[in-house]
Amino acid sequence: QVQLVESGGGLVQAGGSLRLSCGASGRTFSNYVMGWFRQAPGKERDFIAAILWSGDSTYYADSVKGRFTISRDNAKNTVYLQMSSLKPEDTAVYFCARGPLRGYVNSWSLRRKAEYDYWGQGTQVTVSS
Repeated sequence: QVQLVESGGGLVQAGGSLRLSCGASGRTFSNYVMGWFRQAPGKERDFIAAILWSGDSTYYADSVKGRFTISRDNAKNTVYLQMSSLKPEDTAVYFCARGPLRGYVNSWSLRRKAEYDYWGQGTQVTVSS
């Protein structure tokens, strides 16, 4: 059983920054893609970013490209989401999730929730205008 625990959410003014962290249990963290999604009230859970097992390839939704950065520290079993230039429309619950095992991946498939098997409980990010 894999457990994912997000932290770092909170209230921030528009234009500000936050860094989210997601710690994972287990000894195989470095073998998996990790992703971040978010869900605003009354909306679908949407893809934000993904990072391959080695950390050398990253993928972003257009809505956050250039403002958010995903990274990982395999020694610490942790994935991060650095968020800058935050906007009120970034307000949502942010979730980390475990994606496919090391191997061939289709970058577009990483945007699909079905590719992720374990999810954290989420952390609230609120951006005030």
